[in-house]
Amino acid sequence: MAAGGSAAVSEVLTLRFARQVLAGRWFMALACLMILSASGATYAFGIYSTALKSSLGYDQRTLNTLAFFKDLGSNVGLIAGLLNEVAPTPAVLAVGAVMNLAGYLMVYLAIAGQTARPPLWLMCAYICAGANSQSFAGTGALVTCVKSFPGSGRGIVLGLLKGYVGLSGAIITQLYLAIYGADDAKSIVLLIAWLPAAVSVVFLPIVRVMPSPRRDEHDGAFFPFLYISIALASYILVMIVIQKQTSFSHTAYAASATALLLLLILPLLTVVVRQEYCRFKKGELQEEESLPGPPTSVTVDKPIASLEVTEHPPPTASYSCPGSCLKDMFNPPAYGKDYTIPQALVSVDMLVLFLATICGVGGTLTAIDNLGQIGQSLGYPAQSVNTFVSLVSVWNYAGRVTAGFASEALLARHELPRPLALTLVLLLSCAGHLLIALAVPRSLYAASIIVGFCFGAQWPLLYAIISEVFGLKYYATLYNLGSAASPVGAYVLNVRVAGRLYDAEAARQHRHGLNGESRTCMGAACFRESFLIITAVTVAGAIVSLVLVWRTWNFYKGDIYAKFRVDAVAAEQRPGESEPKVVSRRDRTN
Repeated sequence: MAAGGSAAVSEVLTLRFARQVLAGRWFMALACLMILSASGATYAFGIYSTALKSSLGYDQRTLNTLAFFKDLGSNVGLIAGLLNEVAPTPAVLAVGAVMNLAGYLMVYLAIAGQTARPPLWLMCAYICAGANSQSFAGTGALVTCVKSFPGSGRGIVLGLLKGYVGLSGAIITQLYLAIYGADDAKSIVLLIAWLPAAVSVVFLPIVRVMPSPRRDEHDGAFFPFLYISIALASYILVMIVIQKQTSFSHTAYAASATALLLLLILPLLTVVVRQEYCRFKKGELQEEESLPGPPTSVTVDKPIASLEVTEHPPPTASYSCPGSCLKDMFNPPAYGKDYTIPQALVSVDMLVLFLATICGVGGTLTAIDNLGQIGQSLGYPAQSVNTFVSLVSVWNYAGRVTAGFASEALLARHELPRPLALTLVLLLSCAGHLLIALAVPRSLYAASIIVGFCFGAQWPLLYAIISEVFGLKYYATLYNLGSAASPVGAYVLNVRVAGRLYDAEAARQHRHGLNGESRTCMGAACFRESFLIITAVTVAGAIVSLVLVWRTWNFYKGDIYAKFRVDAVAAEQRPGESEPKVVSRRDRTN
């Protein structure tokens, strides 16, 4: 036994194995998780929004306008998607790192008074550019990982990846407390400026699309990543409770952040080494010459209505004429095939997703962006506001992971369409909005948990539905088109509804002498009407999403991953080798 363990250690410590780990898909997945765990700076807006408001003398509507441009930048990633279609992934990550550093650094200098007070349009440009870097990091890391593991459960992969994005706000908050202390809200903007950029630069050479192997059965291999992320989220949650109940010194914050970083990196690295060691022992790294073998069979979990693996002839020259292109745009392929970008844009399914996202994400994002002002208006202390932001981040993670893994399990076991899970999440978020509207004493803790969970749960569902319905060929662009609905909803519900009604109530209180500062609103009336409206809008979004459930019901009854298993086998067929044969489980039992 000891000899076997010694042999394994000696194999792991070789230069050849180290090269395999660094060049392997699992280390690439680790790099993607690290980039995404630092890319959620927009979720920390609630911490520094009060400092932004007081330093620059903004009213609530102006602050919400800045929040809208933050959301606009973080969610409108069309440029990132198009760049990813034509440029290598490191180029996408590099552009994002530069934008992050430049945008947030200028925001910090403005808040700290190191520059002349910029006009509002320039501040909007700064924060939009900094936030837009998140779409470059997300496109570079998330899309690359999904394309490298196409046959794995889409909900599992996306739930895990987006889960680390959800945790990033809490991770950044803990690092900010350790480096700068709890009394300097401005410095978190400086941390946001350099940390995500540094992480992206470190992993630039690692992140790239890697071809899928013949046996792409990675669902079980992703569960260790899930368990590690649960441990990480639990640790953060425990530290949030302890930091709220006791007085932490700077040394204690530093020790807590160090343990957080170790828990973030070391277990993940252990999983990567173990996965690559299994490949190392199986000899998958070596390409061995072999004679043509018998026909390869691919097992399909469910009968497939139509699975075409034949090669199509190239399009003729007449296909490029405007009339043919227009006709093709309104004649999309079947669900699961690769849609072109115009076909997806004019699709009824994309329109339904867009409307549901406007209602659902717009409402939850309004709650998250206004947590600081909601807590202040209801009389919560400043330390509790930091707690709300961290709670939102942790439950944002929980929502992303739960939605990804649970929707995948429901799809595999009960054939329930993934859009149905989106409908249920929208209905659940209404409970959080009502808690804010009714201002039940101490209910903001529960509201932040519900809102954070539902906000996070919507993203992996949205991105998984887009990848499954419209295909992966143009996923980098379509993924960013789908998320563009978020700032639309945020502008309508946050700026036009919540910001306007808050300022109106603040002005009323100032006129009647209820509040000495005209820009600050106090009491339950500040956000009551806004969140009653948001609740009604979210219910409407849930009803709209049922249209997509109905349209895709039969599609999700089939085996939506069979195409990728067939493609993986076909890609490895050598010249002269027989074509893959598709066999369903039903046929094997007969």
